[in-house]
Amino acid sequence: MPTVLITGANRGLGLGLARAYLADGWQVVAAVRQSSAELEALRNGSLDIRQLDLCNDDELAALAGNLGDRPIDVLINNAGRQAEPGRQGLGDFDRGSWRAVFDINLFTPMRLAELFLDHLERSGRGRIVTVSSDLGSMALNTFGGFYAYRASKAAVNAITRSMAIDLAGRGIIAIALHPGWVLTDMGGPDAQLTVETSVRGLQQVIDGLRPEDSGKFLSWDGLELPW
Repeated sequence: MPTVLITGANRGLGLGLARAYLADGWQVVAAVRQSSAELEALRNGSLDIRQLDLCNDDELAALAGNLGDRPIDVLINNAGRQAEPGRQGLGDFDRGSWRAVFDINLFTPMRLAELFLDHLERSGRGRIVTVSSDLGSMALNTFGGFYAYRASKAAVNAITRSMAIDLAGRGIIAIALHPGWVLTDMGGPDAQLTVETSVRGLQQVIDGLRPEDSGKFLSWDGLELPW
């Protein structure tokens, strides 16, 4: 039975991914800062909920250690955040706010990839999937703003590309994946996609990944996006 590790699986897109993978018969490791009633309602023998501070390197290392020699087929770096309202534009710079965004959007995916390389390699077809955003595309930036969030996603795209190159010899695929504008707390009420629609597309992309896809920036509908 394949295993997927999903960060931020207590709500929104992460919860939707956990629900979908469980329905497909996968083992799901849900790494969350705090569980939720919705996630707890999914609890069964295939769901392993791990509560930890995703920005604490010692706790991340403990998670990897506690999973022992267990193969991880897919690592989904889903947890993320935006800067607070009033901290997103030009003239609103706040070092602490930026650091908090980069901590979860960039540093955590980087550290998790390092910690779970052996688990992914044991799978034989390990995949590192980092949930990015088209806001991280410099080519697609036509309306500005969202400085910290854009920068963090552009940075995580860059490390994903480097991982793909460095891990090619170990049989591990690494991609950045844009989920679309999704109706979640982060996406807001004007978003265009339901969680279910986005998740179906994301799963299809992940399931269909081939070695030649490693290092790409893909959208939930399978289209390749420009950096």
